Amino acid sequence: MEHTTLLLTLAATFGLFMAWGIGANDVANAMATSVGSKAIKLRTAVIIAAIFEFAGAYLAGGEVTSTIRKGMVDATLMSGTPELLVYGMLSALLAAGTWLLIASRYGLPVSTTHSIVGAIVGFAAVGIGVEAVKWGKVVSIAMSWVVSPVIAGTLAYLLFKSVQSLILNTSDPLKYAKRYVPVYIFLTGFVISLVTVFKGLKHIGLEMTQQECYLMAIAIGLVIAIIGKILIDRIKLDTGINKDSHYQNVERVFGVLMIFTACAMAFAHGSNDVANAVGPVAAVVGILNSGGVIGQKMALPPWVLLLGGIGIVVGLMTYGHKVIATVGNRITELTPSRGFCCEMAAASTVVMASGTGIPISTTHTLVGAVLGVGFARGISALNLRVIGTILMSWIITLPIGAVLAIIFFFTFKAVL
Repeated sequence: MEHTTLLLTLAATFGLFMAWGIGANDVANAMATSVGSKAIKLRTAVIIAAIFEFAGAYLAGGEVTSTIRKGMVDATLMSGTPELLVYGMLSALLAAGTWLLIASRYGLPVSTTHSIVGAIVGFAAVGIGVEAVKWGKVVSIAMSWVVSPVIAGTLAYLLFKSVQSLILNTSDPLKYAKRYVPVYIFLTGFVISLVTVFKGLKHIGLEMTQQECYLMAIAIGLVIAIIGKILIDRIKLDTGINKDSHYQNVERVFGVLMIFTACAMAFAHGSNDVANAVGPVAAVVGILNSGGVIGQKMALPPWVLLLGGIGIVVGLMTYGHKVIATVGNRITELTPSRGFCCEMAAASTVVMASGTGIPISTTHTLVGAVLGVGFARGISALNLRVIGTILMSWIITLPIGAVLAIIFFFTFKAVL
């Protein structure tokens, strides 16, 4: 193929731009509950996200990448014209990145998964033909966007109800918080590490039996719970006798837990959403390296995952604070105990989806979880106007992604 170096450079640049958009919009979502509930400061959130988003992307990002890369478009229809698939993937990255830049500018938590799926479907349907789109696969992805917030919302609702009955509504909330919070910390560590060792570590060459996976997850969960217990014992508590100071102390204990769920959420997010940036890049690299042969099986070069990880971190550092303000403060009032329920529910839902290779929307999942906790406190605890704006931005994401991708696709076709 001609222009190979130029196309490779464009793929890397647009992939980095898209990953930057994910950092600015989606990672900000993932960190919003921790920052909004004042459990951790913004600077701490950026450091946690940098480490764990990167780890999630690199260690567990392979499964979803293959769906984004080759699951939605029938590549065999383009075996004679591989350059069309290259132009299409480039235009999808540029389209999704552009929309994320606009949405982040206004603090709207939109879905990067929606953006890239809309863009890929748009260029394939118009640029190649409606039959090029694997509609069955697209429908199953779209279904997951409805199912994931419902699952996360239900989990968050149940978690918050358990926190209320085991801790908040007892005669001595502080005593029970110290007793049960390490159990919640264990659960967080166990769930995240279990799904990761089950599904994520294959492409770095670690094959483990089912029994070994469970033992390792239990061990990791216990280590994390012990660290959490030590941190809880070090908290300086307010010794006032009134009930309010009791609740402040309880929230401080939950603040420790939020550090762990923030790490879990960042890891889960990196594992699912890095695919949105690097899937199309991997497709382009595969075609160019094979001299224009479109194979359904393409190896994922490590530098592509590296590129995605770096872009995500830079995006959060430069532009993430706007979306953090929307999700963390404006949907419902969050405290550390409520924020924990949101993050634990969302992270569990996301890592389960990453394990099955379904690219769900982290944004929808987390907002669903925040709504679940709001419902547990009664409908009046929710800011319905903000929720309406967020829902509108979700609806328009797909068509905008598709239209932008079609414009860019025909531009590349004309220029190159």
